[in-house]
Amino acid sequence: MEYNNEYNLDLYPKKLHWKEGDLTATRTTMWSGPGCHEGCQVIFYTDEDGKLVKVEGDPNSPFNQGRLCMRCLELPELVNHESRLKYPLKRVGERGEDKWERISWDEAYDIICENVRKFQETDGPESIISMIGTGRNVSQVIAHNQYANFGGPDLTLCFLSGDSCMLPRTALCYVVMGNQWVADMSQFRETRYEDDPEWVVPECIVLWGTNPVVCNSDAFLGHWIVECMKRGSELLSIDPQLTWIGSKAKYWLRLRPGTDAALALGMLNVIINEDLYDHEFVEKWCFGFEDLRERVQEYPPEKVAEICWIDKDLLVEASRWYAQAKPSTIQWGLAVDMSKIGTQTALGIACLAGITGNIDNPGGNILIDQAGGLEFGYNSGIEYLKEGMVQKRLGNSKYNLKKYGFTASSQSDCILEACETGKDENGNPRPVNMLWIQSSNPITNMGQDAPRIYRAMRNVPFICVIDMFKTPFAVACADLVLPCAMSNERDCVRVWFDPIRSLTKCGQYYEAKEDEQIMIDLGHRLNPDAWPEWVQTPRDYMNWRMQTAPDCRYDSMEELEEAGGWHYHDFRYYKHEKGLLRSDGQPGFNTVTGLYELSVTLFDAWGDDPLPFYEEPPTSPYRTPELCEEYPLVLTTGKRSFEFFHSEWRQADTTSRELHPVPYFDIHPDTAAKYGVAEGQWTWIENQMGKCRQVARFDSTLDPRVISTEHGWWFPEQEAAEPSLFGVFNCNPNNLIPQCENGESGYGAPIKCSIAKVYPCTPENSAPEDQPSFQVTRGSGYSHGESHATDTPSFYDMRK
Repeated sequence: MEYNNEYNLDLYPKKLHWKEGDLTATRTTMWSGPGCHEGCQVIFYTDEDGKLVKVEGDPNSPFNQGRLCMRCLELPELVNHESRLKYPLKRVGERGEDKWERISWDEAYDIICENVRKFQETDGPESIISMIGTGRNVSQVIAHNQYANFGGPDLTLCFLSGDSCMLPRTALCYVVMGNQWVADMSQFRETRYEDDPEWVVPECIVLWGTNPVVCNSDAFLGHWIVECMKRGSELLSIDPQLTWIGSKAKYWLRLRPGTDAALALGMLNVIINEDLYDHEFVEKWCFGFEDLRERVQEYPPEKVAEICWIDKDLLVEASRWYAQAKPSTIQWGLAVDMSKIGTQTALGIACLAGITGNIDNPGGNILIDQAGGLEFGYNSGIEYLKEGMVQKRLGNSKYNLKKYGFTASSQSDCILEACETGKDENGNPRPVNMLWIQSSNPITNMGQDAPRIYRAMRNVPFICVIDMFKTPFAVACADLVLPCAMSNERDCVRVWFDPIRSLTKCGQYYEAKEDEQIMIDLGHRLNPDAWPEWVQTPRDYMNWRMQTAPDCRYDSMEELEEAGGWHYHDFRYYKHEKGLLRSDGQPGFNTVTGLYELSVTLFDAWGDDPLPFYEEPPTSPYRTPELCEEYPLVLTTGKRSFEFFHSEWRQADTTSRELHPVPYFDIHPDTAAKYGVAEGQWTWIENQMGKCRQVARFDSTLDPRVISTEHGWWFPEQEAAEPSLFGVFNCNPNNLIPQCENGESGYGAPIKCSIAKVYPCTPENSAPEDQPSFQVTRGSGYSHGESHATDTPSFYDMRK
């Protein structure tokens, strides 16, 4: 879709700014916070004072073609919200008392620099750790700031156990094929769909552990799948619940949470044993097929159906259809990551795409890099680290995927343990003196075993939080809170896959600063040699980075804005055939063997299992049957909704909270009746680690043995100070999920596959002192008995 629609051009001219009555329209990109991963292209309308009045989708954008979700449409509610952080705040009471003093930015910078220099001198820069959340355009900022300004090597997702947010899949893809993959929905060319002469409509689209129209995860717009469905694509939905898009599927496999690896191996068994695989691709481009063939014999459809709680015939039919459809593609989600064997699950799914030849082909799973070769991720600024510093990353000596850089971050659980013990994974002294928390609210959302994280923060001398609102974590743990800008208040470049897009600043909220500005200001104070004198603003920074990227089409934001605000770089299919993936220019993949590795050579060299396998979750009806007598239900967490992005949009006077006022958990009506739970009733959800409460919502599509909870809840309208902390622990399913339960790769954690029981909330069991927030902050806390996991293999652990 190009600028060829006269109606669109009349209403939305090809300009950066124009006037519509008394309002100024600015063509830009929406990239949170608040928001999501997408970077949809929008028109911001501001009044004469620069106040954001309304938001519309840009119909001339090839990316989202004018579509917007409710989070963008109601953006003015949050941008102009009175409770936004307006000024830097310094804690003046005890942590948790919610007592703050407004200070200037200069004073805030002085406090930061004083602490950084003190900790660099006493325990080295490695005692300073930066942690990131999700969504905001801050990946390159937090990395560049950590490496160039603080000098420490540790950067990671903020206490997300097993780094279980895309990173297990990403790391796995790099060892299997040397690149990331995404499902091909004709999204990497400006001329799309039937107007693209090379693209082919996928016959089969597998939705594996994702609800794409609602979650829009990983820079993938769910509406693209709907567009393909209009053009003939059919779906295979793999999900414990029937979603709206899943209800349109040709096949729905309602698997037991945490058994995705078994399902992948069962599908491989059918496809290989029935000779449905792509012989040409396997023989020419794959490594380890015969070993894979032998492994999948351990996973016959009958046994896999029993493990996954699905129908055997349906499993076989769906496997045949996926293999025989030409082309087929897989769009996967967080459920792949969120089990202890997340990496092995991803390997099984990658093998499915590999043996069917759906790799880098039109309508298949295509290999992709950052737009224009811009490194705007966790390696930004890494060249400023001193020699040997990367080797000091927490988790590197324990996990080889970390050690050898298959994702440029430290291991989250190892950082938590260092906060608790002052030691690294080898027992050597490793104090954590300072945490820099940017765009994360970990005891609300990102960290598992939220009570354990809350306790561990008492050991960290200095914590700085950069956010849009005062969050439960900020109140409970921060010493300094800095206000950051929102999307309409930023100059930036969006590069997570093509197209490269510009964000053009068109507003200002009190003293809220762009994350880039905070980094630049600190850089000139802490390490001026690493910063050109002329780089003083976020726009300067973007231009500097663009000029040093050899494949970037533009040298400045201004050029990109003049070109319309986006640019698609050259995209080609079958790159492995054309020598476009390897540094030596030879055909093949950027792997040890030069082939697509169904059996991972590096895993084998490290003494790990090179092939996909399945093992039961740490707590499950089959691994811990005695424990499940008390906690008989399988608990899965993190269900997405249209209204929220993780813990954002919880302010009580927003449209989101009007439509979705309380946290819901889904339960089969028969199960609810069995345990005396009525629909709409507040209900306790409890296991061996702790409890939380949510409101029951009936869903007859669930297996009666499974319940599904929402995540990210807090209540900004409630008391901020302890013991309340905005009620954060009361409804948090992360009270029930362990930390430090990782697989052999260090990636993955049992976030979506735990156990629980349910019972109604009553006046007798819901007194103030019985509430989780009181118990965690004033009582004995949770994590009683930790996870109760066992190393004893269950009947279903068929790995040799």
